[in-house]
Amino acid sequence: MNAKVAIKKINPGSRQGIKEYATEVKTISQLRHRNLVQLIGWCREKKELLLIYEFMSNEWEQCVLHRDIKSSNIMLDSDFNAKLGDFGLARLVDHAKGLQTTILAGTMGYMAPNCVYTDKASKESDVYSFGIVLLEIACGRKAVEPRADESQVLLVDWVRELYGIGRVLDAAESKLGTNFEEKQLECLIIVGLWCSHPDHTARPSIRETLNVLDFNAPLPSIPSKLLVPTYLAPLSSFTMASIVSSHTTSTSGTE
Repeated sequence: MNAKVAIKKINPGSRQGIKEYATEVKTISQLRHRNLVQLIGWCREKKELLLIYEFMSNEWEQCVLHRDIKSSNIMLDSDFNAKLGDFGLARLVDHAKGLQTTILAGTMGYMAPNCVYTDKASKESDVYSFGIVLLEIACGRKAVEPRADESQVLLVDWVRELYGIGRVLDAAESKLGTNFEEKQLECLIIVGLWCSHPDHTARPSIRETLNVLDFNAPLPSIPSKLLVPTYLAPLSSFTMASIVSSHTTSTSGTE
């Protein structure tokens, strides 16, 4: 095959890595969607664990819970089209059988409060993670900034506070200066907050977010002060140190 491919090499010394390797082979090999990275091959020889990818463009009728949507899992092709990759934590879900899994997985800073609290991932928790990515794009900051002031450690909390006092554009990427379209950036930030609403029942569908981002629907009305607080980590296994240090590390439980 005369095509460029991406090769992902798994650390053979990582038990979790081997588990996610098997999951990814099983899961992503069944996926067909224009915005998902296609797995075209894999290799397991001696201690070598390799995954080989290409891009593809077919629709797919089932629901996928990715469970680890974050900036580092989104890649751009030569035309700057976004492709979602890394399906080591993903689950395939039939629409008729519900849209939840019962295993805690993801990356702190991108995980929805209800997901951490209930140990259940859902399409709404993926929407939350997508919202955090939108905020990262608009603000030029990471989801978690360990060295920031306490009120700014979590990006979503900082932006939500600015929104509450009517200064949402203060969250804009500083390198932009004044060289941006205020209406577009405001829309991006507000949609990011909408998706990352702490109440999962108040989050939009991806179709609804696209309609707003394309200016085919009005901006959502989000309360300046939310009654449902952001929940960091009710589990004893997640200390504040682990939350701060794991913003670039995926975590998952055991089934």
